[in-house]
Amino acid sequence: MRLSITRPAGRRRASSLVIGLVVLGLLGAACSAAAPAPTDRLGVVTIPAGEKIHIAFWGVLSGADSVLGVDAQRGVELAIADQGKLLGRDILLTSEDGLCTPEGGATAAQKMAADTTIVGLIGSTCSDETVGGIAALTNAGMTTISPSNTRPALTDATRDATYAGYLRTAHSDAFQGLAVADFLYTELGLRTAATIHDGSAYAEALQGVFADNFVRLGGTITVKEAVQKGQTDMHAVLTTIAASNAGAAPDVIYYPIFTAEGGFVTAQIGDVAGLEDVVRIGSDGMFSQQLVDAAGPAAEGLYLSSPNFSAFQAGYQDFLAKHQAAYGQAPIQAFHAHAYDAANILFAAIKKVGIVQGDTLYIPRGALRDAIYATQAFPGITGVLTCGQYGDCGAPIIAVYQITARETGGTWPPEAPVWPQP
Repeated sequence: MRLSITRPAGRRRASSLVIGLVVLGLLGAACSAAAPAPTDRLGVVTIPAGEKIHIAFWGVLSGADSVLGVDAQRGVELAIADQGKLLGRDILLTSEDGLCTPEGGATAAQKMAADTTIVGLIGSTCSDETVGGIAALTNAGMTTISPSNTRPALTDATRDATYAGYLRTAHSDAFQGLAVADFLYTELGLRTAATIHDGSAYAEALQGVFADNFVRLGGTITVKEAVQKGQTDMHAVLTTIAASNAGAAPDVIYYPIFTAEGGFVTAQIGDVAGLEDVVRIGSDGMFSQQLVDAAGPAAEGLYLSSPNFSAFQAGYQDFLAKHQAAYGQAPIQAFHAHAYDAANILFAAIKKVGIVQGDTLYIPRGALRDAIYATQAFPGITGVLTCGQYGDCGAPIIAVYQITARETGGTWPPEAPVWPQP
């Protein structure tokens, strides 16, 4: 006899449901097993559930030139505040002081290169820091975007492979040196010039670009002098310059150096016979209230080249309002907006390449570098930015400002450029 057992319909459906759920669970497990962590030629940053996206800033944050780094770091902080969540994660910002020296840059870069949680970097602020540190970062698969390095060689076609991890939103001094030469020769009608540098990669290159272009226009460089970092007595150098034009003073002294030494040069020029009426001009490394404070009343009349803030995009005014609200003052140096743009280029690239698997976020380093270099027509506040093959992303719009009684009286920054005219 064959025994037949009939189950109630409801129980059959329940059993089928249980079996279906088990099968789906097994399929889900199989799918999970089939999705290993991504790989990348430069490595992958793994960000577990609940962890933030780690961004690092590096630049000079102590000493007389710290305004350069603090100004740029504030630009990054404001970009983070505007961004809010990035791929559903908060952003963690840490900083390393590069001291504005090759040695300081090397130390900062080695520390960051050893931190496998860092996704991307903004910096450095001084070209010397990058010269000292970029090899360590590139070799670690990291990519950094500088808001204020202006040395031309950093993005030159002849740069070596250690610079593969380097880009900048700052202008190249190939443009700034040309602009200063054009202003002095064409606008002011000056024909003889002396230069002073401080041995830094920034200053030495910039005065060289200026000198080449000034001579090309028809001018004469009477002497190229140098001072040392930490030097306070500039009288010997200035005395040499005072007699460099066939026993007389040149029309202009161009000294694109940094805050401390620039303050001493500015304050002491008037002490040297023959230099009482010489035209004086520096560049963006000296563009700060601290330089004016260091030089005192002698700063009045000093020219400074820098980015042309009046030519920035409409969003710059909103940025300035946010800066005032956050820090209780106007920007203190020249590259805050370039740092803001650099951070936002980095964020846009992270959005493009980030991979979410379950609760884990992966950022492939090579894909991130490629995405940054591929930046096209990015709507920055310094301009519409496109990154070139060798890392230049900036809009090279240069102006010349002049220090007046307004600035020596404590109000910063200068209101409008004197050249080109708005």
